[in-house]
Amino acid sequence: MTDGSRPDRDNRPPELLDIVPKIVPPLDPGFRPPVLAWKAYREEVRAFRQAVPARIALERENELTAVFELSVFPDDLHKEATCRLVERTVKFLLWSRGGWKIVFQGPRPAAEVLMQAYAPGGPRAFDIGLMTRVYGLPFEVRAAGSADFPNEKSSPFDIGGHTDGCRIGFDLGASDYKIAAVRDGKAVFSEEIPWNPGEQSDPAYHEAHIRSGLKRAAAALPRVDAVGGSAAGIYIDSRPRVASLFRSVGEADFDKKIRPMFHNIRRDLNVPLVVANDGEVTALAGRMALGETGVLGCAMGSSLAGGYVDPGGRLTGWLNELAFAPVDLNPGAPSDEWSGDRGVGVNYFSQLAVDRLARRAGLVFPPDMRLPERLVRVQEMAQTGGEQADLVFSTIGVYLGYTLPYYREFYDFRNLLLLGRVMSGKGGEIILARARDILAAEFPETNRIIRLHLLDDKTRRIGQAVAAASLPRISRNADGKGDGR
Repeated sequence: MTDGSRPDRDNRPPELLDIVPKIVPPLDPGFRPPVLAWKAYREEVRAFRQAVPARIALERENELTAVFELSVFPDDLHKEATCRLVERTVKFLLWSRGGWKIVFQGPRPAAEVLMQAYAPGGPRAFDIGLMTRVYGLPFEVRAAGSADFPNEKSSPFDIGGHTDGCRIGFDLGASDYKIAAVRDGKAVFSEEIPWNPGEQSDPAYHEAHIRSGLKRAAAALPRVDAVGGSAAGIYIDSRPRVASLFRSVGEADFDKKIRPMFHNIRRDLNVPLVVANDGEVTALAGRMALGETGVLGCAMGSSLAGGYVDPGGRLTGWLNELAFAPVDLNPGAPSDEWSGDRGVGVNYFSQLAVDRLARRAGLVFPPDMRLPERLVRVQEMAQTGGEQADLVFSTIGVYLGYTLPYYREFYDFRNLLLLGRVMSGKGGEIILARARDILAAEFPETNRIIRLHLLDDKTRRIGQAVAAASLPRISRNADGKGDGR
């Protein structure tokens, strides 16, 4: 089987990494959490007492560089396990930090695996293409010695949290477009507007819907001082570089009409307007709602969006595209429709996961029923105590419980904020309860450190839009009026 129900017998993971969790997801007995594999591997390395370092550096814009270090076996011991773990770690770092260049210092076999994976036409060709589009530079992988290995270089920054004045916030999702009018930090109007952007190739459809929503929110305010937006994808200077919402728009129309769209709206409204990745806005919403720092935000909706506020209360500028970050080492795990890679987050923490698991639980949907409608159907069943729905959300909860300690390998967080439609209603409560069960049973130290937060349904639905409204800073003239920039 290759649907993630159990390991592929002809392509099992290395024995050292094939760790069955104590609590098995009820609908996915083949699930193999990376955190357990790393634990087993590290114990073997410590017992061996001849570990060698493996260092990974990823360079992104403005020479900003993230560095990650591991202890691994030398070249000739547990080679397959080492190569697998290093490759999966690089994959996670690439999608959490971002970068156009990978520099590796470590065992030669692992370096060769990375070179092959990230070669043109190799297994990670999707990653290469997307990172090239994001950073505008040819993708590069190279091996390095200690003398020419790059140093860490970061530039965290503050953004958002501004609540003064009359603001509009929006959150562009795959099935609905949420809009909020906010006055001095209080939402005075909100609406969820159904739309279907992923299947629309005409840029005019997207712009017309966005402008219409802004107009409806503006009607609830005496004036508009600023606009902030949250949207899935990669945004630089409020310009979409890569965004699944606009995946049906042709490349030429995307570059000509979609990329400058928010700048054009800013010009027409003559107020500050900022659009950010929905993951970053999720983390910002957590910081505002909780009044704390060290927040990892996960929005489980049409995809999985991640955002991170560091312990200093700042954003890092990392990519945080957790939808593509690996969370399952089972070689028979479900594959992502975009990248073709197996075991990545979008198939475990989104409406795609709900659909996959619901069908495995025996639920049957009409062929023309869209994923958001299927999610609602399963959530309605959960509200009435349906056993099949309970299995779906319990499975996602087990996934989450085993994934959070792995996320802590890459993020220094003490608060996890869960948002998105998948976390709504009884289903969200089941997910949260099961995740807490896993943490208490398998990871008591992590359980003492992190707190899991699930906001009320209304805040989960429109919290992104309200937080997005706080993104722009309003510059005011001596008369107290905004300067329109």
